[in-house]
Amino acid sequence: MITEAILKINPNAEVSVNGEDINNIEWLNGTTPIPVADIEAQFPAVELDNAMQNLRAKRNRLLQDTDFHALSDNTMSADMTTYRQELRDITSGITTVAQANAVVFPTKP
Repeated sequence: MITEAILKINPNAEVSVNGEDINNIEWLNGTTPIPVADIEAQFPAVELDNAMQNLRAKRNRLLQDTDFHALSDNTMSADMTTYRQELRDITSGITTVAQANAVVFPTKP
């Protein structure tokens, strides 16, 4: 998480972190060190990014499982159309890790 937080501040940073010890960061290739407090301030954003990535991965698997319904030689039922749209919209309005973790996926028809 430390490296991810650093990259949120400076996407071009080159660092080596020994485990998860925030006090043991090696700044490489002339990367300007970032204060520990600034790095720690990015932890909630990194946690949200990770939770959203997990949510999207599950959503994408569920969409993939029903992709064959969307082929041109199939007529998709209204229930399946609604289900797939609900899956696509599932990340809308999520702004916290708690919200991402509390998502209830729609039931596949």
